[in-house]
Amino acid sequence: MILTAYLKKLGFDVTVAVDGRDGLDRLRGMEKADVVLVDWNMPELDGISFVRAVRAQPAYAALPLMMVTTNTELSNVSEALGAGADEYVMKPFTADMIREKLELLGFPV
Repeated sequence: MILTAYLKKLGFDVTVAVDGRDGLDRLRGMEKADVVLVDWNMPELDGISFVRAVRAQPAYAALPLMMVTTNTELSNVSEALGAGADEYVMKPFTADMIREKLELLGFPV
C-alpha cells in the first residue's frame, strides 16, 4: 500500500497484483506497462521466478523491472540483477529512494 501511494503521488497509474502469478496474468492482460515493481517474497510465484518468467518472453525484453525486497544480501542482489531485474531496492525504503531508482530507469519524476 505504501509503494502504491508513492507511485500514485509520482503520477503513475498503478495496477496491483496479489501474488506473482496474478502479476503475470495482469501483465499479459495489459496493453502496455511502463515499469514493474516486484517483491521477492510473493506467494504462488516468488519475485525472482516472476522476473525470469517476464524476461523469458521477448515482448517484455525492454520492460523495466525493479525488485523491492527485504533481502539485503549481496548474493540476492546479484541473483536478481542476473535474472533480469534492472534495479534493486531494499526495504525499508523511502519515497526518495523509489524516485531515484525510477529516474535511473529513465522516468522523469
